[in-house]
Amino acid sequence: VMKKKLIIIERDKDLGNSYKIIVDGTNDFRVVGLYEYGEDAIRDLPKTFPDIVLINIDLNGRNGIEITERIKKRYPNIEVLMISPYLDSGVLFAALKAGVSGYIRQSTNYLGILSALEEIVRGGAPMSDDIARMVIKEFQANLNSPITRREKHVLQMVSAGMTYTQISEEL
Repeated sequence: VMKKKLIIIERDKDLGNSYKIIVDGTNDFRVVGLYEYGEDAIRDLPKTFPDIVLINIDLNGRNGIEITERIKKRYPNIEVLMISPYLDSGVLFAALKAGVSGYIRQSTNYLGILSALEEIVRGGAPMSDDIARMVIKEFQANLNSPITRREKHVLQMVSAGMTYTQISEEL
């Protein structure tokens, strides 16, 4: 089994190196690039061509949402896992619109990060529990929401960590 290639974009060098140690310590993933600036990572994509980008929303230069948009525009098959300190629905929805595959809190421990990466490989859309709860509350609070009952059910299954395959079988 080939290891999935990953690049990390993190402005804090020590934190970036910590993520690299965690990821490289697995049998399933290997880091092929570590960057403090998203622009540098984008420049190197033709060389590194990762399967997954682990990106902090707060970066030097452009923010993680802008970098994600640029990556997804040129390389739509690259998965993006965003790490964020923010528990804010506006920021989350902007990240989802930009094309992230998952959104986890910066406070997530290393096992949670690895679990999120594995979930992305399985076709899931990992979110920290508090993020998923916020999404559900946001949709439930909006009485004029165009979201149907079935769509809310799908969101609840996503927030429970089910993969797309599991959700389709359930439905």
